[in-house]
Amino acid sequence: MNRQRFYVKMVVSSLLRRRSRMIVALLAVAIGATILSGLITIYYDIPRQMGQEFRSYGTNFVLIPGGTEAAMEPGMVQTALSYLPAAELIGAAPYRYRMVKINEQPFMAAGTSLAEVRKTSPYWFVSGRWPEAAGEALIGQEVADTIRLLAGSGFTITGTGPSGESFSRDFVVSGIMQSGGTEEAFIFMPMEDFEAMTGEAGKIDVVECSVSASAETLEALAQRINAEVSGVSPRLVKRVTESEGAVLTKLQSLVYLVTVIVLLLIMICVATTMMAVVAERRKEIGLRKALGAANRSLAAEFLGEGIFLGGFGGLLGASFGFVFAQGVALNVFNRSVAFLPLLLPVTVLASVIITGIACIIPVRNAAEVDPAIVLRGE
Repeated sequence: MNRQRFYVKMVVSSLLRRRSRMIVALLAVAIGATILSGLITIYYDIPRQMGQEFRSYGTNFVLIPGGTEAAMEPGMVQTALSYLPAAELIGAAPYRYRMVKINEQPFMAAGTSLAEVRKTSPYWFVSGRWPEAAGEALIGQEVADTIRLLAGSGFTITGTGPSGESFSRDFVVSGIMQSGGTEEAFIFMPMEDFEAMTGEAGKIDVVECSVSASAETLEALAQRINAEVSGVSPRLVKRVTESEGAVLTKLQSLVYLVTVIVLLLIMICVATTMMAVVAERRKEIGLRKALGAANRSLAAEFLGEGIFLGGFGGLLGASFGFVFAQGVALNVFNRSVAFLPLLLPVTVLASVIITGIACIIPVRNAAEVDPAIVLRGE
């Protein structure tokens, strides 16, 4: 039997002889590794998960006319939007506004892409349905209350075009929108109907964008667009981006704190267990040192036991960590997390390092055992 095989057999035999103590230490390492692995997975996915959650609160990036421009050209808008990463752009809704009248009462009409609005403003609650055909409009709750319209009701919009000509167009209410904001005083219709009604095409007042990116990334994109695209001025919606950044920072700080506490608890548990083992084996250690065993060989044995516990416990923890992270993500964010293959070796390595550090004090205690005193029974 070579030295390596003998060393492994000696370490395993030592662990098996003290199964109750070692099982407690192994469970501590496995539970700690499970939490560590799960928290790292959640930490990695927090920006994506929280970004998707915050997108349900609406727009976080807008494009408005820059300089002396009164409105934006579609070409300008497309150029500006090309700077936003396609994978992170949830939606971009263009708007064109004009004051109109219904029964001689003034209201604001908005032409837009309703398909994009559903992406940028998912919090809108619509009684009825979204417009699907020409001549259908979505009206705010305030408009509906003022002129007493219901889903399916017909109404006529009148107004004055950009050149002073009058226009009149009939619409049907497809749905009534509630948002809790100023949008409830607006009338929304497809951009094609708006342009046909007003006689003005190819102009955009504002583009509301929902981008799954951090405030720093959005700020950098805004500066780049502002410098390279004329006629367009990008703006961040501060109340959304700052809130998102603050929440992410607090969650990440919480993950750091919990991770440190878990690692400390693993170290304390393993160190306590190994110190109890050293105290229990004092006579054995003293006899071996009297027979010529070097401190190096004793240290290697105890470190081997700790590393074995760390490796096996880390392997168990990495396996259960994904299950833990998946459960947290589904219950908190209502979304699943992606498995990170690299996390398996990282968790095992971290567990081995932590248990190795925890064995330093027990190993030093073993090295300080005086064989003469122990063999005299003192």
